[in-house]
Amino acid sequence: MSNTDISDPGHGHSPAAWTAVIVMMVAFLLGTLAFWFVSTWLFWVAVVLVVIGPIAGWILSKSGWGVAGPRYEPKKSH
Repeated sequence: MSNTDISDPGHGHSPAAWTAVIVMMVAFLLGTLAFWFVSTWLFWVAVVLVVIGPIAGWILSKSGWGVAGPRYEPKKSH
């Protein structure tokens, strides 16, 4: 187990958090394009991705890629 400070939650610096955020950012980009091009199907793809983002982050966190997970290793500070 790593020797991370338990009082510092890591502020989401984990693969799980980054995956969730990137998926949701892509979803908002697609949603913006959907409104710009008046595309209903693209809008719904964006809605689905906004829902999938946090679920993907939660699954990765539970599988050990979250801040407190055994697979996550924080970067060493200089």
